Amino acid sequence: MLPESFLTQLRFSCDMENIASSYVNLKRAGRSKVGLCPFHLEKTPSFHVYEDTQSFYCFGCGAGGDVITFIMKIENLEYIEAVKFLAQRAGLPMPEDSGADDRTARQKARILEMNRETARFFHACLKSEAGKAGLSYLLGRGLTPATITRYGLGFAPDSWYALVNHLRSKGFRDEEMGLAALAVKGKKGYYDQFRNRVMFPIIDLRGNVIAFGGRVMDDSKPKYLNSSDTPVFKKSHNLFSLNFAKNATGNTPRRLILAEGYMDVVAMNQAGFPNAVATLGTALTAEQARLISRYADEVVIAYDADEAGQKATARASGLFSEVGLEARVLVITGAKDPDEYIKKYGAQRFKLLLDQSENVLENKLARLKNQYDLQTDDGKTRYLKAAVTTLAELHDTLERDIYAGRLSAETGVLKETILNRINLVNRQKYKARQKKEWREITSGRTLYQDTVNPDRAKHLKEALAEEGIIRFLMKNPDYQDYILTKISPEDFVTAFNQRVFRIILEKIKNNITPDLSNLVTDFSVEEMGRISGMLAKGQGLDTGRRELDDYIRVLLESKGNKDDHALQQMSAEEIMALYAAKKDS
Repeated sequence: MLPESFLTQLRFSCDMENIASSYVNLKRAGRSKVGLCPFHLEKTPSFHVYEDTQSFYCFGCGAGGDVITFIMKIENLEYIEAVKFLAQRAGLPMPEDSGADDRTARQKARILEMNRETARFFHACLKSEAGKAGLSYLLGRGLTPATITRYGLGFAPDSWYALVNHLRSKGFRDEEMGLAALAVKGKKGYYDQFRNRVMFPIIDLRGNVIAFGGRVMDDSKPKYLNSSDTPVFKKSHNLFSLNFAKNATGNTPRRLILAEGYMDVVAMNQAGFPNAVATLGTALTAEQARLISRYADEVVIAYDADEAGQKATARASGLFSEVGLEARVLVITGAKDPDEYIKKYGAQRFKLLLDQSENVLENKLARLKNQYDLQTDDGKTRYLKAAVTTLAELHDTLERDIYAGRLSAETGVLKETILNRINLVNRQKYKARQKKEWREITSGRTLYQDTVNPDRAKHLKEALAEEGIIRFLMKNPDYQDYILTKISPEDFVTAFNQRVFRIILEKIKNNITPDLSNLVTDFSVEEMGRISGMLAKGQGLDTGRRELDDYIRVLLESKGNKDDHALQQMSAEEIMALYAAKKDS
């Protein structure tokens, strides 16, 4: 266990607001600071940071906790790893007997060590006779030796056991290689996951090699082979080259370029655009969009110019809109992707192309316009319907008004008619959404499944009273004895709240302050969110002894009703036996 004195010093050194501000743009709103939640997509800020309790809570998704919980969730770390992360940031040495070498932490450290050794092996292979084809391929794609070294590019030999045998010689076990997604278990044992491919190490923001991407050197499929998820890597939560790009976004507005492939990113970096990143073999995810929004005010989507690239652009722009990030579209002509464009026209021309990137909406309307013949009534009508559906997605009425005016000028249809049609589309969407929600409710599929406290919805009145008692006790631990003269943990109706109450009582008994930081090891990240929510929902409430007594009365009345109901279900003989037992006791 970590010493209480160390945790106190860590909490003092790692201010919740200061840490959260590294990931979220916070603004003052009453007693708290507010921003867009980094854990779910939203357009209206519902993520609150509270200075007095050193906690955070999102009223949108329910995420919450203290500074350690925040780092656990946002960096995808275990408890000890999050503590080490914060201690390193604060310049505090970890206690010697801190449990930092527990099984999970040791396992992750082992995988990271193995990944680094694998990156060295692939890079050495690239420079050897076995990697001659790989080096020739990379140089043929226009990469310089300096760029190859900068990215640590490598080559996986055309062998079934080259990496496996090398890692065995370094003391790694086959099962560890499988866990790290570096080897695959077959009928005859483990063999190399990557073979005859140029290799791209995936490096996180702390400089760790967390995964690999391998590219073929011909037209065979799959073109790219990427590491599957491991204890140190989640494909949907990371980006290629963000370790370089995060410090190269420029001033205001900070800009990142999102490309499809690793080669596009490396080529842009070499040409003087280090602010480029790519997804890891999948379509852009909500988590990646939020990650980009931490480091940029604007993103230029530089996907391939083909139809698949255009569809991916439309989807990505929607995700960026959800996280409040301005997205623009790179319109590439005369080349299929950024890599080819730079080779053909040079870096200066590519910079002009970036500066001329289009607003997402304008790009979408331009592509729609090209699909229809506006010289015919049918073409004009179909274009208008498609364009109106697009404009209906705008939340800003001023923007909607401007684009409706442009559409009117293009088609000759009155602006008022277009705006009326937009309003009609939005009403239809609202009704459709209501019908869907009603169908889910009536079919028994609730919109929100409470997995933390499933009893809460059924016993809401009692649950709210329980949460009020917990909140009061966390702020006023000296009232423990008073509360226990009135009620016991058994009087709590919901199992989760009862467990929270018991653990808080145990903390107080052991002279441990029952704040969020001292509860982290007793609850999961999701459960910590619920406890943080109890505190957040009490912000601004002047809860005193009178309110506490009201909460207690609710539970006692509930208990009395349950006792009465139980008596009603008992036979006369059972009631007589019950009274006899009480009389004897």
